[in-house]
Amino acid sequence: MPAITLQAIATVRSTRSAPRDDDWDREQVYIELDPAVLPDEALLGLDTFSHVEVVFHMDRVKPDSVETGARHPRNNQAWPKVGILAQRGKNRVNQIGVTICRVLRIEGRKLLLEGLDAVDGSPVLDLKPWVREFGPRGIVTQPEWMTELMRGYWQSPGDVER
Repeated sequence: MPAITLQAIATVRSTRSAPRDDDWDREQVYIELDPAVLPDEALLGLDTFSHVEVVFHMDRVKPDSVETGARHPRNNQAWPKVGILAQRGKNRVNQIGVTICRVLRIEGRKLLLEGLDAVDGSPVLDLKPWVREFGPRGIVTQPEWMTELMRGYWQSPGDVER
């Protein structure tokens, strides 16, 4: 297959500088547009949406840690061995992250967000307003191991209501 070249449009600015699996909602995050790629007005109207989908590159993944087959998520033997495409782990072939975040406000070329699981300096590939009609149609299902894995992802495990 031919290689695809993408250009970053912005950079993540976060209080988290290293990837860790959980507690992402505690981070203060904004995305800053690259003025060489997009003008400030590219964000115009994005704050009329409650959420934005952020597509970013997980550029800290070391090439030798990329997974292509199956593994136990987070190496937890209690969870089933599943293919890398049945998980949302960072150690994927193209290291593309996609997260739906709450839009807090826009300040010039900065988009302030809540709930972005990207570390400081991560390149942003695209921003898309979250539109209800593009959400899942029908009933959404997932295995129990994923529900268990996600319990502390956005907040500290001790903060999670059970």
